[in-house]
Amino acid sequence: MTDHSTSAARQESLARLFSAAKVVPVITIDRIEDAVPLARSLVAGGIRVLEITLRTSVALEAAKAIIAEVPDAIVGLGTVLDGADLARAASIDAKFALSPGATPELLQAASRSHIPFVPGIATASELMAALAHGFEIVKFFPAQQAGGISALRALGGPFPHARFCPTGGISVTNAAEWLSERNVVAVGGSWLCPAADIRAGNWDSITARARQAMEMPAR
Repeated sequence: MTDHSTSAARQESLARLFSAAKVVPVITIDRIEDAVPLARSLVAGGIRVLEITLRTSVALEAAKAIIAEVPDAIVGLGTVLDGADLARAASIDAKFALSPGATPELLQAASRSHIPFVPGIATASELMAALAHGFEIVKFFPAQQAGGISALRALGGPFPHARFCPTGGISVTNAAEWLSERNVVAVGGSWLCPAADIRAGNWDSITARARQAMEMPAR
């Protein structure tokens, strides 16, 4: 049985974390040796909350390395698809977990987990399922392709307590517009860490991009 008071406390903690972060980089790491310098470059630019996606074979080890060697980073796992992925997040002491969508089984597993969880939604029905399991903070994904800001505003009408982290199609050119929405706690985006810059070790460019992101106005 879900402890609703504990669940609510986790949601508030997550809301504070994301609101302070403003921008959560969606990070895909192909080489383990890139993990720590990449995280350090983002932290140097003022971005501490990092989403390491479980899209590569080294993702979990990369997240563990960042947790161990970059103490100022707040590391969560993204692309969490099932209960096993959620257990992996718990095993490395990740601070949060996110999914691009959410099955009933994943929502049930997440409601039993101690890890703050952000399910992905794109429709009203999916949002209703997330809310029914106690998740008021959700990832609106893919944000641009699912209808953009007009769709987000439409969801905000019948679900005024829902809060969103839009991800998908967010860039330096439109992030501030999304952040100005009253029900947006943060935005997620991969533009901060282009694959080409990671491959080339252009850490200064990533730091500069992070600083630029943190200077964007929010509501």
